Amino acid sequence: MRNPKITQSINMKHCTNNYLTKARTSLVLLFSGLLLAACAAGPNYQRPEMDLPEHWVSQPSAISPATDKPVNAAGERWWSLYADPVLDKIEDEALTHNVDAQVATARILEARAQLGITESDQYPKLNANGAQSRTKRSINPGFFIPPVRILEFSRVTLDASYELDLWGKFRRLSEASRADLFATQSNINAVRLSLTAQVAQQYFALLSADAQESAIRRVLAGRQERLVLDKKRHEVGVISEYELHQSEADADTAQSQLISITKARDQQEASLALLLGRSPRNVMNGKLERGKPMLTNVWVPDGLPAELLLRRPDLQEAEQKLIAMNARIGAARAQFFPTISLTSYLGSESISLSNLFSGPAGIFQFAAGIGQPIFNAGRIKFGVKLAESRRDQALAQYKQAVASAFADVRNALFAQESARQTLTVESSRSRALSKAHKQAELRYKVGISSRLEFLDVERNYLQAELNRIDAERAQRTAVADLFKALAGGWQQPAVKPALPS
Repeated sequence: MRNPKITQSINMKHCTNNYLTKARTSLVLLFSGLLLAACAAGPNYQRPEMDLPEHWVSQPSAISPATDKPVNAAGERWWSLYADPVLDKIEDEALTHNVDAQVATARILEARAQLGITESDQYPKLNANGAQSRTKRSINPGFFIPPVRILEFSRVTLDASYELDLWGKFRRLSEASRADLFATQSNINAVRLSLTAQVAQQYFALLSADAQESAIRRVLAGRQERLVLDKKRHEVGVISEYELHQSEADADTAQSQLISITKARDQQEASLALLLGRSPRNVMNGKLERGKPMLTNVWVPDGLPAELLLRRPDLQEAEQKLIAMNARIGAARAQFFPTISLTSYLGSESISLSNLFSGPAGIFQFAAGIGQPIFNAGRIKFGVKLAESRRDQALAQYKQAVASAFADVRNALFAQESARQTLTVESSRSRALSKAHKQAELRYKVGISSRLEFLDVERNYLQAELNRIDAERAQRTAVADLFKALAGGWQQPAVKPALPS
């Protein structure tokens, strides 16, 4: 019979060994977890440093509180500053039905699905497999005659596999896919911003064509009335045939101008209907409603941080593409390191289907594998260089996009101020020539001025009126261009009052 003290000592030693084994296992698991969390091949992303202006200095020469508003007074629906319900309506219609916007939305779903596919590589894979076969063996002379000629075999397993991401390959690929998703989301914002600006610009061009058509029709109506009168005066011999031909040519000139502007108006209306995403029937036969947008100016207050421009969706898209390319460098570098995979299965196999799920039929396996690239003719090294070159391209494109964005804002600010001044001058010129046209018509009727003098004043007046109408279009369009350059409108957050102490 064993000594109780020896038995107690053996039990204590056994417990100590179990404790040390558990502690060693815990340390190994802890170390593996820390290693898994800390190791990630490749550089971490840092926004590139650029020499940006500190703030805006863009105060216009004169501000009218009635029509001029600071750019930060507009919300996301910046076109509401025009106070035109028709424009508000067609902007909403374009955002809902435009084909480019729908394609951009579908790309978001594509990028989101791709992210899900990429992230699935970080998790174990579990598959259920089953097989059942019935084999008949040959008993021809010269072969071993088996004791059983017909053999049945059944197998059912649950297979699991997992590749350890010690070097961050899958994490870097997920980071890249996530950046691609963010880039796609920024792209749809860029598409929407560009779409709203295009709708406003084409709507203003359509209104301008309508106004120019009305101006030409007024001149044409006056020339046709004079042509009828000149025909009667020619019949009674008051004017010569030469003067009658001049009157006919003047009426034909106005008619030709009307045909040209009508054609341009119809083309503009069809283009706007197509931009709104309307059906082919409406594009072919539909008519667009007209409104009366207000003439307004916007200005950028001094002191706004210039970094506010970095919220432009095209810049965010370019930066997310840079982040994705930077993350793919880590995924490429991770190819240099060993890959460790774990596989296992649990199931049953039996030569009899009826005994497949009995206790003796149970099987299992657990295995670990490791692979280390040794020679691949520089394939991995070239893959890293490829990823780095693509990152450098994305970096250069991002810097260029930022510089172009500031150039767009500068050009838009100058264009708006220039359009405002041009509209002021053309309006003054049109008013002066309108008065001169009325006076010249009276002088011509009483015989003080010649026909050539009157037609010269009329031509100048018509051209001045067309220029004034186009200047109004350019002024409205310049405001839309400025909002497009500034990534739309925004509002200053409300400042909460401080609570009394």
